[in-house]
Amino acid sequence: MPLTDIELRVLGSLVEKESTTPESYPLTSQALVTACNQKTSRDPVTNYHLQDVLEAVQRLRDKGLASTVQEVSDRVPKHRHKLAQAWSVNAEELALLSVLMLRGAQTPGELRTRTDRYVSFADVPAVERVLVGLTERPAPLVENLGRAPGQSQDRWVHKLGADEERMQPRVRPRRVDGAEGDHAAAPESSGSPLAVLLRRMEALERRVDELESRLAE
Repeated sequence: MPLTDIELRVLGSLVEKESTTPESYPLTSQALVTACNQKTSRDPVTNYHLQDVLEAVQRLRDKGLASTVQEVSDRVPKHRHKLAQAWSVNAEELALLSVLMLRGAQTPGELRTRTDRYVSFADVPAVERVLVGLTERPAPLVENLGRAPGQSQDRWVHKLGADEERMQPRVRPRRVDGAEGDHAAAPESSGSPLAVLLRRMEALERRVDELESRLAE
């Protein structure tokens, strides 16, 4: 279930505010926009608009990762995440994922410091044990990138975003005789889906013209 950059920012912000400002959680739409665009503890800093954030929340609701609620005493709807249930993660795992979603690749030492408002890790090895556990799932949630030049610790990153190559539309190749198949002499998989469709229509028109000419003969 790959997530877009704005969906990751929304989820990370919801998890953060649940731990750091529980008195104002769940978040109103405007508070969520502010949390997404805040200039501290964010990399990169963004400037999402309200409509962008609300559309992201809707997609997250469709994926079962967020919900919108409105109690009798609430003047406006409020938003909350559902990651603990959806991903079966505990508080420590959720804290690490939140900081990775909000700030990108980091070392275990950086993660320990930046999650101290969420949970308390005894030491850096404790952070590393949780990270390793997240890699050992059937669908790993984090990945070890190794050490950057000049660093003494490995850098870790989440694996929740879209795989750009895997998400590209696939077009079945076409043989010269017009039939579709895996063994193609003239593949048409390059270009946008619309361009491929137009080329196919042109090929079909040429074949129709050829058939009409043969019938006329």
